[in-house]
Amino acid sequence: MLQAIRDNSKGIIAKIIVGLIAVTFALFGVESLIGLGSKEKPAAVVNGEDIAVIDLMRGVDLQRRQILMQMGPNADPTMLDDNLLQRGVLESLIEQSLLVQSAERQGLFLSEEMIDQLIVSTPEFQIEGRFDRNQFEMVLRNAGFTPLMYRELLRKETLMDQERAAFLLSSFSTRDEVERIVRLDQQTRDLAWVRIPLLTILNETEVSEDEIRAAFEARASSLQKPEQVVLDYVLIDRNDFVDPSIVSDDEVREIYEQMMAEFVSQEQRAVSHILIEVNSERDPLAALAQAQELFFELQEGADFAVLAQEFSDDPGSASQGGALGLLTRDALVDEFAQVLFDLNEIGDISEPVQTQFGYHIIRLDDIRETQRPTFEQAAFELRLEIAERDAEMRYVEQMERLADLSFSAADLIVPAEELDLVIERSAPITRDGGSDFLGRNSRVVEAAFSTDLLRERLNSLPIELDRERTVVVRVHEHLPSRPLTFEEVRDELELELTTAKATETLNQKVSEWLIALKQGKALEDLNADLVWSEVIEADRADSRVPSEIRARAFAMSADNTPGFDLMQLRDGSFALLRLDDVHHANTQLTEEEMTLMMSILGATLGQQEYQNRVDSLRQSATIQRN
Repeated sequence: MLQAIRDNSKGIIAKIIVGLIAVTFALFGVESLIGLGSKEKPAAVVNGEDIAVIDLMRGVDLQRRQILMQMGPNADPTMLDDNLLQRGVLESLIEQSLLVQSAERQGLFLSEEMIDQLIVSTPEFQIEGRFDRNQFEMVLRNAGFTPLMYRELLRKETLMDQERAAFLLSSFSTRDEVERIVRLDQQTRDLAWVRIPLLTILNETEVSEDEIRAAFEARASSLQKPEQVVLDYVLIDRNDFVDPSIVSDDEVREIYEQMMAEFVSQEQRAVSHILIEVNSERDPLAALAQAQELFFELQEGADFAVLAQEFSDDPGSASQGGALGLLTRDALVDEFAQVLFDLNEIGDISEPVQTQFGYHIIRLDDIRETQRPTFEQAAFELRLEIAERDAEMRYVEQMERLADLSFSAADLIVPAEELDLVIERSAPITRDGGSDFLGRNSRVVEAAFSTDLLRERLNSLPIELDRERTVVVRVHEHLPSRPLTFEEVRDELELELTTAKATETLNQKVSEWLIALKQGKALEDLNADLVWSEVIEADRADSRVPSEIRARAFAMSADNTPGFDLMQLRDGSFALLRLDDVHHANTQLTEEEMTLMMSILGATLGQQEYQNRVDSLRQSATIQRN
């Protein structure tokens, strides 16, 4: 046969075929021949341009590694939801594609020489300040990139940065805008509110059986009990193998001596702090302003513990007067540690320092050096550490045995008997999960509804729930989706209808009260049981006022006081608001503060405009997700 092929390859037809292959290679590359056999469906198509599945998978892998790195050395990969990661990375790639297309339509360009310059000036690719080709390739290889892939990524990122910079650098704010914003930020209001609960009306509201039946019949087609499975499972837990009593004294002594040979004394500092968070209710400028105000009070002799208890947003330390206890530098975020370890005298207080958590005012309470522990002091912890190490080894061995036994067994009886495990049963689980620990694990849910388990009735592969527990599951019972009966949903429908009717009744009543208040009636004349809760000179972050009510009160018009408003709260109740007065601050900014504020507000405005641009591109794009 091989001889026949060699003979035929000398003919004119063979030469034509070889010629066509050569032309194909020359014009389109080897991918064109591979593509003739199969064309992989792209992950998405954005305005006619494909996002390849391999780019999506590479992005997911990179994202996973970055998250695990941020989680630290004890990170548990099983806690990551691959489906959630994949959705997030895909949306990021779609946005990247839209922004690159936008930049190219505007004629933005990056030459190969500019890419070269960016690469050689990247510190991660340098050794002793000079670009090193081996270092460059090693870093890329560890990140899962080839040099060509990295160049393309760098080109796209730089093009996007060019357009983003155009928005950020061209936006600005005027002095009048800064002064107006500062006045608004420093504004305080005298306000009052009264909460009208829904529960009272709810208890007085009734719906008839006919109304409940009518609601059921109107929605019967949509009232479905979802598909469910009940699982049998066996579980191995690493903690079951931890037994300090079997650890010998010789093993403990050996580890102790190793530890003492490597012991290095560390400086510890006792510290207290006041944290002012940056959150949805307090922007960075407001947080800094409040922190500066507290710092000035401390400078004037205010009690640190009293201010911490009243104003600190760290619930763990606020009740202790801000005390965090003895800490090493490694236990703190860099910005906090730098300031703390720069303080020289016990009792020194720092100016506000910003970290990812907000603004901190830091006080140095004590300085100590860690002491070399005696054998008796260290023995218990070392014995437990050795027991946990040995338990890890036995746990891994049991995981391997469980994998072998469950793969070859027709049920869970053999693995359970061989490994001395108990076969347990889960609560019903839907495709969206369930109420118990198995139903809350996405990997278990995915396995439970897989073809192997649902149709073939096989055992699952071992599934790591976390770093300490592994489970094998199989389907005990499959419950298909079915229509819910009236009896199953009656109580839920009754509560829903009752709540809707009570809400409508209460809304009508308080709306009438609002009209009466605007006409000059007193609240006690409308309902003698209601009393205003009043606060004088509340600011935008005032903890004396519930956040929902505070936000609405500062949205009310300041033109006419007293003013009244009505709102429904998240818990379903209603609140009447009264705005009594508005106080405008006369804050005068220094030239340096004005320049800084103009820069910050200009950048913020530019970022908002750029985000509007991104949103506009998404809305006008043709996006197909596969």
